[in-house]
Amino acid sequence: MTGYAALLRGINVGGRNKVRMADLRALLSGLGCTDTATLLQSGNAAFTARGTDASALGAAIEDALRDELGVTVAVVVRSAADLRRVVDGLPFPVRDPAKCAVAFLNAPVDRERLAGLDPARYAPEELVPGERELYMYFPDGLGRAKLTPLLERHVPAPATVRNWNTVTRLLELVAGRSA
Repeated sequence: MTGYAALLRGINVGGRNKVRMADLRALLSGLGCTDTATLLQSGNAAFTARGTDASALGAAIEDALRDELGVTVAVVVRSAADLRRVVDGLPFPVRDPAKCAVAFLNAPVDRERLAGLDPARYAPEELVPGERELYMYFPDGLGRAKLTPLLERHVPAPATVRNWNTVTRLLELVAGRSA
């Protein structure tokens, strides 16, 4: 069994796409996932599953959310090993964990497309591309970010953002589930 994290994009935000975490855990169990747990109310789940195809797991979760709960959202799934790689690969120091964030993508970062993004448009915020993630720092906080609205035009893959506190807590949850 492999430990995984599922990151649901845009649930329980502003009264839209409401998903109770108990319902998410039940949905994952119904898909054959075991040892399920959720973190916060924003669509973070840890679980174990057989197999190694995170994309297939994400698609199955998206289908079940739509079919069983009537919620259509993107789901990004990462294995414990992949989350460890993300945490270990942070390219800058964590000055404030609430202002440091990772955007998780369902596809590799398109560096050519990102090259069209002028850093002057979002300074003093920082952006460093990874493999299937973007590392970001928001000195004025995520709520006032100039960068995140710009990313929608430069990152075609579905992405979901988590602050550093959530990323590291998810890693702890998922790492404890890996065999």
